[in-house]
Parts: sequence; C-alpha cells; structure tokens
Amino acid sequence: MAGQTKTIDTRISSAPVNKHAFRQSLNKVYSWYTGGFIAFVLTLALLEQMGLPKAWIGYVFLFATVGLYAGIGIMSRTTDAAEYYVAGRRVPAFYNGMATGADWMSAASFIGMAGTLYLTGYDGLAFILGWTGGYCLVALFLAPYLRKFGQFTIPDFLGARYEGNLPRFLGIVAAILCSFTYVVAQIYGVGLITARLSGLAFEVGVFVGLGGILVCSFLGGMRAVTWTQVAQYVILIIAYLTPVVWLSIKQTSVPIPQAVYGYQLEKVSAREKQLLADPKEKEVIAAFKARAAEFDAKLKDIPGSLAADRAATEKKLDDLKAANAPTVEIQATEKALAAMPKTEAEARKAWTAAKAANEARAKPLAGMQPHAQQFAGDPNGDEKAQKAYDVSRRNFLALVFCLMVGTAALPHILMRYYTTPSVKEARESVTWSLFFIFLLYFTAPALAVLVKYEVFNVLVGTPFDHLPAWITNWQKVDPTLLSVTDINHDGIFQLGEMKIGGDIVVLATPEIGGLPYVVSGLVAAGGLAAALSTADGLLLTIANALSHDLYYKMIDPNASTARRVTISKALLLVVALVAAMVAVQKPADILFLVSAAFSFAAAAFFPPLVLGVFWKRANMWGASIGMIAGLGVTFYYMMMNQPWLRGVFGVTSPVDLWWGIQPISAGLFGVPIGIATIIIVSLITPWPRKDTQELVEHVRYPDLRLAKA
Repeated sequence: MAGQTKTIDTRISSAPVNKHAFRQSLNKVYSWYTGGFIAFVLTLALLEQMGLPKAWIGYVFLFATVGLYAGIGIMSRTTDAAEYYVAGRRVPAFYNGMATGADWMSAASFIGMAGTLYLTGYDGLAFILGWTGGYCLVALFLAPYLRKFGQFTIPDFLGARYEGNLPRFLGIVAAILCSFTYVVAQIYGVGLITARLSGLAFEVGVFVGLGGILVCSFLGGMRAVTWTQVAQYVILIIAYLTPVVWLSIKQTSVPIPQAVYGYQLEKVSAREKQLLADPKEKEVIAAFKARAAEFDAKLKDIPGSLAADRAATEKKLDDLKAANAPTVEIQATEKALAAMPKTEAEARKAWTAAKAANEARAKPLAGMQPHAQQFAGDPNGDEKAQKAYDVSRRNFLALVFCLMVGTAALPHILMRYYTTPSVKEARESVTWSLFFIFLLYFTAPALAVLVKYEVFNVLVGTPFDHLPAWITNWQKVDPTLLSVTDINHDGIFQLGEMKIGGDIVVLATPEIGGLPYVVSGLVAAGGLAAALSTADGLLLTIANALSHDLYYKMIDPNASTARRVTISKALLLVVALVAAMVAVQKPADILFLVSAAFSFAAAAFFPPLVLGVFWKRANMWGASIGMIAGLGVTFYYMMMNQPWLRGVFGVTSPVDLWWGIQPISAGLFGVPIGIATIIIVSLITPWPRKDTQELVEHVRYPDLRLAKA
C-alpha cells in the first residue's frame, strides 16, 4: 500500500502532467488498492476461523487503516500554496467525486443515518431526501460558477465578489462556526469507533483517532486529504455494503437488499402489531410508568423523600453488614449511598431527569413509531391526533429544506470543486459525487429494516442469561447508547427493556445479525474512514479560513507561501485539539450536531452565494447584513429551544417553538430572512463596482464578454 501511495504522490508532483497518463495511473493504483483491501479482509476472516482473538482483529483494522491514511498524508506533504489549498487544481472529476463522497460520508451518514431510520422509520427519510437533493442544488446553482471565479475558499469568494473584507470576515466566522460544530460530531464518532475497536476508554479513543486525522490534513493539506479520501471511500463503501448484503442473504436468500427490504418491512409491520398487543410488553410499559410516578411523588416533597431514601439505604447497609452478606452486595449498597444526591437542588435535578427518562420509555415499541407510518398522529383522528400529524409533517418538510440548502452551502464540500482542472469537470464531479453518495444512501433504509427484523424476531424473547455478548460490550463503551434492564423481572428480554441509541445501530449490525467478528471490525473501520475523511476536510476548511482569508488576505498580504502554509498547519493543530476537548464532553448526539451545522451553513452562506452568482445588484452591505441577520436568527432559535444549548447559555424561559418547528431545522427561518435582507439592503445602497458586475455576467454567461468585444 505504501508503494501505491508513493506512485500517486509521484504522479501528482510531476508537473506538467499528461492528463490521460495521470488518470491511467490513478485507475491502476486504486484498482490494486481495492483488490488489496478485499484480500486483507479475507485474510483476517481466515485468521479468525483459525483462532485469531477478536481484540487482535480490532487492533489490526485500527492500525492498518490509520497507518495507510498516514502513509498517504506523508507521501503527499507539500508547502506549495496551490497544492496545499486546492490540490493543484488537477483532480479528475471521477476521483473528485469519490473524494467528495468520502468528505460527505461523515459519521452522521455512516453511523447516524441508518440508526435514525431504525428509531424513527419514515421520518428518517428526511435526511436522505435533504442530503441527496442538496447536490442537485450544488450542480445547478453553485459548483460550476464558483469554479469559474477561481478562488481558494468560500470566504475568499465572498471577499472578491462583494468587494471587501467585511463579507470575507463574516464568511470566516460562519465557516468556523458550522465547520467546528460539524467536526466535533466527527471526532465524537472517531472516539466511539476507536474505543470499540481497541477497547480503550472513549476519551483516550478520541485523541488516538485525532492522530489519524491530523497526519493527513496537517502535512499535505488538500492534496493529501484528496487522495486519502479516495482511499477512505473505498473502505467505507465496502464496509457499509458487506453486512447489509449478508443480512439480506440470511433473511431472504437474495443478495440485493435494496430490492427486497420492502418485503421485510411488511414482516416488521406485522411483528409490530404483535408487540403492541403483547401482555409482556404492556407489563414493561406499566413498570416504567410506575417508576416515573415514584419520582413524581418524590419531587412533591424533596426534603422528606431525600431523608427517607438516605435512611432506608443506611439501614439496608447496616443490615447487610450485620448479616455478613456477600461483599459484592455490601459494596453495591455503599456505592448507591455515595451516589445519592447531597442537596435538594441535586435531588430535584436528578429526579426530574429520571422521571422524564422513565416516561420516555413507558411507550409502545420502546418509544418508536411504526416503521411504515408516514408521520406521527392521524389526519383522520381527533383534534389532538390531527395537530400531531400536521406538526410532524411540517417538521419533516422543514428538515428536508434545511438539509438541502445546507448541503449546497457547506464550505468544506464547495471547496472540493476548486480542485478540478476545469469548470466542465467541476460539473461532472457533482454527478459522480451523487453516484457515490447514492450507493450508501440507497442502502441505509434497507439496513434499518433488516436490523429491526433481527431485533424483533431473534432478540425479543431471548432469556437474559442467553443475550448475545455484543450487548454487554456496547454497554461498557457507553451506557447512554445502550442499556438493557429486566424491569418486569421475568428473565425474558422484551423490546421495551432495551434503550438503544441510533449512533450504534450500524456499528452493531454485524453482531446483531450474528456475523463473524471480522465483519464488525470491517464496519468499524468503515465508520472510522467516514469520520476521518470528513474531519480532515472540516479542519482544513477552518485552518484555511484563518490562515488564508484572515491572516494572508486581511492581516499580512505580503506573507510568503511557506509562512502561510506553516500558519495554516499550526492553526489546524490548535483547532483539532479544541474540537477534541469539546467532543470528550459528549455535548449532543451526532445527528443533531451535524444538522445544526447544516442550518448554520444554509443561513449564512446560501443567500450570499446564490445571489452573488445570479444577481449582480447584490452588494457588500446587503451580503454582510444578510449574513448577520440569517445566521443570528438561526442561532437564536437554537439557543432558545435546543436542550443542550439552553443549558450552555443558561436559558430558563419556556421553550417557544415557532409553528412547532424543532430547533434542528432553525435554518428554515434564517434562510428567507437572509435572502430578504440582502435584497432590501442592496436595493437601498449603491451598486457594486462596474468590474464586479461584468465579472458576475462573465461567470454566468462566458460568451457575453466576447460578444460585447
């Protein structure tokens, strides 16, 4: 693999390069690479059958893949500005599409999306529709036109198009905000996967995975990131498809899950009806309701309840010691006593959270709505059911809108289209991007249904002492992602007794399906590739915004190329460490963080980018005030209504949702406000310079200037 990496780097660095020979070389190298990786997986599978321990398989996948990416990063190191920022503008459309696909396939796409579909059913399709549809907007409205402008970054475009450093600076702030929010989610995913592969603590896994991120983007910038992302895409798509195809064969004997999962969905729906009527499931719901009622009663008299609980626990401890009970029981009681709230404020907080958690689990199907049900509620039901249906449908459409527009405005994705040799190839690479993304997105719904079929028909009804080992293993990684409790004490597993987070559904799929552990290692390696590839692009976007747009364009225009690249590398390191420290705190689930980044990008960038390309009247003041207004409204709505952000900013006022729209879709309000503000302010302020207007016309109509001449 190192030899293949060297070949790529040699070809890239030999300028000028024959395009045909260059592409032939890439085809040869990546064909060998793909074949070599498949052989590597098959070899590990054989070694597993011969007795290779599972822990060793995890270590091999972790260090072999990260080592490969590191090798590409080292071989592609550069200090040349064009190579570092835009990979020399010579990445063929096919490979740029593959790199964009990897850049796009974040931890949210690989890990979170199928998990969300598993938990929410039809509603989760909003992510697929939004993210895929966004690339149509990229192809139609942005990619070819931004490539014609020929800048290095999105803030660079804003500064050039809107004639000043104010739009550039606002672009820098917005790029850092949305990219940092996004990269925290990726590093969180890296820590989760590294911990599962290596057995290390989550916090340690975050920083181990961070090394794999930095070694690519730190040394070679966009050039290293591009060729690493192509390699990462190969791994992630093989990793994603393998367990789904295997499950499809196991359940239906057909190796095309996309074609048969509809039949499995019918079986899942039938099983859901059985579970809804199952007396054992109703026992579980009643038990959680009883627990919620206990905490509610405690909250009515916190001082008395706290004293009674402490006295009861102390008496139990004394009784156990007097009876010479087993040490394990005594230690467990001592631990329970030490964990009890010390103050009334602590008790109120803990019991309120416990009440809410038990109420959330006191629902049919473990809180999941029927998989094939379009929206919550019932359009033909009573007033409450109709309102729930309308709000659910409204949120579905709002999320699709935010994800589509956010996709078309994400800086780390748009940067990829600066790397192609021509405008034509920029447009072609969008098509290839859609194809490579389609392979995974078309499979995610099938994965969710096949996994749900396994859980409903194999796991449910299993005695607790016969539950598979993966449940215990994942509880060790993070109990908040998976917990199983025999709440009705019958010794049999019911669906309502398992709380599972969407972030582990894909990673646990091979184990849920009873597949060999090597497939689990493969999927984890794919998830790691997805998280690393996106994190590379995001960190590079932040570092470039600071070094190229802030330092070089605004502070020191005379800075040498070497100095600019060096500063970018230093800033990249700092940003990566800060993001890792935030990720360790587990601020929110992966999917919310990613979706928040889309709303930020949509509100901040989509209005000035599209109007900047298609409306020559848009000027500096319109773009600047529009970005502030759109991003400000979006951030305000999230801050006031999203639980984690409310805690961060100390918001205590009641949640106030506008038209019932969830904070994940806050960009729905920011985008139209941004567009309206740009139009209004531009119309009441002076026109842009004549040369800027001509440039906009030339970008949209390349033959116009020749016709005028």
